[in-house]
Amino acid sequence: MKIRYALPAITAALLLTLTGCVNNAEGEGDEKAPQAEGIQPDKAAVELLPDDVKDSGVLTIGTDAEYPPNEYKDAQGKPTGWGVDLANAVAAKLGLEPEWEMLGFDSIIPRIQEGALNLGSSSFTDTLERQKSVDFVNYLDAGSQWAAPVDSDVDPENACGLTVAVQSGTVQHLTELVERNEQCKADGKDPIEVLPYDGQPEVTQAVINGQADAFSADSPVTGNAVAKSDGALELVGELFDAAPYGFATQIDSDMTKAVQAALQSLIDDGTYLKILTNAGIESGARDEATVNAGNE
Repeated sequence: MKIRYALPAITAALLLTLTGCVNNAEGEGDEKAPQAEGIQPDKAAVELLPDDVKDSGVLTIGTDAEYPPNEYKDAQGKPTGWGVDLANAVAAKLGLEPEWEMLGFDSIIPRIQEGALNLGSSSFTDTLERQKSVDFVNYLDAGSQWAAPVDSDVDPENACGLTVAVQSGTVQHLTELVERNEQCKADGKDPIEVLPYDGQPEVTQAVINGQADAFSADSPVTGNAVAKSDGALELVGELFDAAPYGFATQIDSDMTKAVQAALQSLIDDGTYLKILTNAGIESGARDEATVNAGNE
């Protein structure tokens, strides 16, 4: 069943902090970040860690830092955003130093499966298909939202024949637009031309430049892109397909249990809600750190 879920627009304060961000770092690399200030390790969560990770003192985290405001690169090419802040807070609760590896989105889950990464933090939508490969520790309810040029007549529910940009590997790319195209075919209408890009900034720019009629992305990302477009873009259609985000971990692992306990500790002490409130997305907050809550 499809669920509709409303999230607020990104707050003005957050947008001001993002105005100067860039996404021009190239290649893959490791980035170490200090533990989140003022967050003390949670003893119960630490005890759940695999011994090798506990002994290493490091939590290796994979992200595709091309999805502002969730995860993106700062002016020095280092990962930042509220999703990065939350993952760093989880690392602090585990008494570990976060070590970030920036990868293509499709590379993160395979590296978790093979044990090269402890955690994936890249706005992963928790789906039944992805649960076959990894576990998800759920930390936010979000949905999908379209954007198009101001005063366009774009309607996501009547998109056959349009050109739609999307970030490669996302739910919008692999599920939403596939299903919409199947419906176009069944109705005997022209298909949607899908333009996949590696990063969200390229997706947004394709619409601004007129290469695409619209784009579809996760609601916090779409709201941020519209607000930063200097009036060039607007939200179109309703928010749809609400689903939880999740930190990705190895299936049935002690790491899953430790991350769940660390996130629950952040929820209980108010740190979690503070991070979401600062990002203007607190209405997507969850009361409990669940595992594999996605059901579609």
